[in-house]
Amino acid sequence: MPKRTTGRYESVTAGGEKVDAFIPFDLPPTRPVLAIDGKLERRLREAEQALVRLDLAGEMVPSFDWFIYAFVRKEAVISSQIEGTQASLVDLLTSEAEEQPAPNADIEEVTNYLDALAYARGQLAAKRGLPLSMRLLNEAHKRLMRGVRGSNKQPGDVRRSQNWIGGSRPANAAHVPPAPDKLPQLLSGLERYIHADDPLPALVRMGLLHVQFETIHPYLDGNGRIGRLLVTLLLEHWGLLKAPLLYLSLFFKRHREEYYRRLNLVRLEGDWEGWTDFFLDGVATIADEAVASARDLFNLVSADRARLLGAESASVSALRLFEQLPRHPIVTVASAMKLIDTSKPTATRAIEALAEVGVLVETTGKKRDRSFAYRAYMERLRAGTDLNSSG
Repeated sequence: MPKRTTGRYESVTAGGEKVDAFIPFDLPPTRPVLAIDGKLERRLREAEQALVRLDLAGEMVPSFDWFIYAFVRKEAVISSQIEGTQASLVDLLTSEAEEQPAPNADIEEVTNYLDALAYARGQLAAKRGLPLSMRLLNEAHKRLMRGVRGSNKQPGDVRRSQNWIGGSRPANAAHVPPAPDKLPQLLSGLERYIHADDPLPALVRMGLLHVQFETIHPYLDGNGRIGRLLVTLLLEHWGLLKAPLLYLSLFFKRHREEYYRRLNLVRLEGDWEGWTDFFLDGVATIADEAVASARDLFNLVSADRARLLGAESASVSALRLFEQLPRHPIVTVASAMKLIDTSKPTATRAIEALAEVGVLVETTGKKRDRSFAYRAYMERLRAGTDLNSSG
């Protein structure tokens, strides 16, 4: 591995202690430049081909919005779990099915992530929307932190005080980011690189930008989620995916120690090659898993639809409700009434028909106010999203 220096240190005061803050050099890496050859070139091709397969998997199914709905929620849950949020995918889907869900701070953090992503994608898709910039990320950050843990830490604003990562105090921190007065110049450099004409492949550049953002750590809270959101936005913005179908946070969660080790080796030893290999491995691995998941979910839905159509209890209302299940895999009579715009007796009969063929399973054990889950679908989708799960 070629040795290089990726930044410089400057003495700062944090928590009443004098410590050395790391100030990264602008991208791309130089002296030496990052060469994509040999193993890295093979890894890059694998990642690019896996993304093509994932994009095609979305095109080959008749209900593409199923996968957007499911995979965006999977990424939101896992990215939030990395930061300590105690909510699973089942928790989120259950909350979404309830007419008046009980207040839950962990669920709110996940739904805030969904709001932040929807806002950012909407802006990038709109003719007069914000470009991919710090202003856009700041607006996404404001939505991410609204009303939840960390909402008192300048949501939507770049920090104005020193922070540190890991350790019980600044002196034993794993990383001390740049001082606040260095952020305007560093973040301007980050923006320039997003829009620069760089010969490095787009996937490699995404990996570099993620590390640079995490190293700068521009917010007092929420940096990890916004840094992962940046990768999601870049994949779509640079045309590698048509929709946010890659839940890369699962790879980072699964290999959390290696993820942090690779970030630190870039800062300490200039090992951009090691990080790039790790990042591309993550893209290829999760893209292929997402393709398999999409195929599995589609096959399940197709088989269950055929079973329903062949049942004596099948009805138009039951079939209409079935078609809603991939986006609403937990239903109640009240929610079914809204989903298929029908009366309570008709919604009840539709649920009973789906339960009779084993598509829906009652989950509460109660006689009233019951919930029903498309359990087989959720079991396949939830992989890696349960609390304490490593994937």
